[in-house]
Amino acid sequence: MSKLRLDRLQRFQRILAENGFDCYVAGTPISMGYLAGFFEGGGERMLALFIRPEGDPAMIVPSLSRTHAETTGVVDIRDWRDGEDPGELFEQLAKEWGLTTAVIGVDDEIPAAILLRMQTALPAALFKAAGDLMAEARISKEAEELAAMREAAQVAEKAFDAVLPLLRPEMTEHEVTLLLQKAMLDQGGQPTFCIVASGANGAEPHHSSDETPLREGDVLVVDWGCSVNHYLSDITRTIALGDPGQEAKDVYSVVLEAHLAARNAIRPGVPAEEIDAAARKVIEDAGFGDRFIHRTGHGIGMMGHEPPMIVRGNAKPLVEGQCFSVEPGIYLPGKFGVRIENIVTVTSAGHESLNGEPPRELTVVAV
Repeated sequence: MSKLRLDRLQRFQRILAENGFDCYVAGTPISMGYLAGFFEGGGERMLALFIRPEGDPAMIVPSLSRTHAETTGVVDIRDWRDGEDPGELFEQLAKEWGLTTAVIGVDDEIPAAILLRMQTALPAALFKAAGDLMAEARISKEAEELAAMREAAQVAEKAFDAVLPLLRPEMTEHEVTLLLQKAMLDQGGQPTFCIVASGANGAEPHHSSDETPLREGDVLVVDWGCSVNHYLSDITRTIALGDPGQEAKDVYSVVLEAHLAARNAIRPGVPAEEIDAAARKVIEDAGFGDRFIHRTGHGIGMMGHEPPMIVRGNAKPLVEGQCFSVEPGIYLPGKFGVRIENIVTVTSAGHESLNGEPPRELTVVAV
């Protein structure tokens, strides 16, 4: 059965035509997977799906990937063996498609050696980074995509619920990370990342979990996610291991208010930056404006970070079906951090949270 998604392919072809592109080179598992159900990366080998504004696509693949490529339903598949130059296959395809002086878009993450080989083959063509076009095609999630993202969110939350009662002083951040990863696997998800940041480490938004032991009274920022059917979850919860004191509880209340203010501003047509502004105003009014040191959110789907970015300066209006994080935070160096993150999707009435609601008060784990 063909995996090629003609509806998505045709939508993307219209985007190429509207933006003046003669060809697009989809060379990442996400791009090829979205359009053709082909979630395989070539690494250093040339493996790509070639798309033009009209007509059927083509693939250039290593011979070891040909059988897999044939399941896509793409008819024009050209394979090469190790030791051969796949650039010659591209040269032939370019000749057939008339790409000598074409404008050719490429995935943002295509390997440099492969791009340079194509540029050598077509010195008069204009190659342009065009991952934003692929992101535009994927930006409004379909019902099946939302279903996978809801499931991924549920897997992540069930895993956290299973691990939370196990937390004890002297466990290390790394040990908690391993527990969460195993719990996500047990729930049927594929772990993609996990940050456990305790105490002062929580003031580093992208802390890399290490052997720091948990201490009684620590505030923990836990940021984790998994993949289900190629779609991702991403959630952050802030908890305390024993009583952390009033300051942490007060900061948590401010961040929660900012989180809810941002979500209350979500509806189709609202500029993305207004969501950021709503969260930022709450934190600034509380006197912590300089400690909110990142954007309020990022898009998510097959990629962990994709458009729309919920950040000052992004005036693009929200569109129904978009999915993104809402994750304001306050970070106090040498003390602790607090971040609260849910994934939401824009609906006609406002938004739907794919995660359960964050606790109204800082969760304190008894020790």
